[in-house]
Amino acid sequence: MATIETCSPRRQRTRQLQVGAVAVGGGAPVTVQSMCNTDTRDVAATLAQIAALVAAGCEIVRVAVPDAEAAAALPALVRGCAVPLVADIHFDYRLALQALTAGVACLRINPGNIGARWKVAEVVAACRERAVPIRIGVNGGSLEKSLLEKHGHASAAALVESALGHIRILEDLDYPQLKVSLKASDVPRTLAAYRQLAGQVDYPLHIGITEAGTTWAGTIKSAVGLGALLCDGLGDTLRVSLTGDPVEEVRVGWQILKAAGLRQRGPVFVSCPTCGRCQIDLIPLAEEVERRLAGLRLPLTIAVMGCVVNGPGEAREADLGIAGGRDVGLLFRQGQVLRRLPQAQLADALVAEALALERELLAAQGH
Repeated sequence: MATIETCSPRRQRTRQLQVGAVAVGGGAPVTVQSMCNTDTRDVAATLAQIAALVAAGCEIVRVAVPDAEAAAALPALVRGCAVPLVADIHFDYRLALQALTAGVACLRINPGNIGARWKVAEVVAACRERAVPIRIGVNGGSLEKSLLEKHGHASAAALVESALGHIRILEDLDYPQLKVSLKASDVPRTLAAYRQLAGQVDYPLHIGITEAGTTWAGTIKSAVGLGALLCDGLGDTLRVSLTGDPVEEVRVGWQILKAAGLRQRGPVFVSCPTCGRCQIDLIPLAEEVERRLAGLRLPLTIAVMGCVVNGPGEAREADLGIAGGRDVGLLFRQGQVLRRLPQAQLADALVAEALALERELLAAQGH
């Protein structure tokens, strides 16, 4: 398969912890997370969404636990979830204890807003007993009032100070099994906050741009922010926060990791933006190929190119590719020209070759 260089040859080394069966930090692969937007109390709807997320490649799933009824649904959700389940809890330490009894793999809490010290200690004791890590999640929209007054607004420095305060509580309780996120809704503040914190602690970082927006705008904002952090070597697990179907969060997350050369899942598509030199109807051809090959298991690089300038080079470098001419195209496989085909046959030929190549490679791997 085509070689993809990583944007960051050296990732910042963090401690490693286990979220269920998934390793986070310490050089483990950057994992893709999402959060259900169903009513957690509706077990059937939530399990259906979890299944869709897992099918799209989600490796850790989070659910909101706003009340006791939602907490009561957690045992069924844990049993039906094929990946580690995280309970997102605010303010009520009793919900955290219920979630731990239900068997969740991680808690997302902020120790500073759980209440009195003894309440935090009870939660930590229950986590310690079950080896369940805690994610401290600092968010620009819910920063402590004292920090807003001190800093004037939810600045990067305020986010970092909040995170360090929550971390100190768990360290005082001798519980370093934690990961940290500090998210703002804009890229510059988020980058500054993570970069500042990374210079002070070695806990795993959960990265994301919070409230990034609707699918189109939020994807762009998340790609810029998460891409910059990943290329800095920062980030052990990520969530793309979109106003939309959370399955899209997973797809975008994987695309960001693939673009950074850090993870591979399914095919990598290369296609030209088209210009006046293009002599085949490339846009629908590229869209059709991408749609028909989206289910490939292996990270084959597929190039769909439309002209004689960059086309042959990109197609030759890919595992499979098309280089277009006037109403025709050359079909490449692993650097070699297989044949010249009319435009009407290019999609079928490329798809057939891709499926055949994947079968061969899987067979060679014993699958």
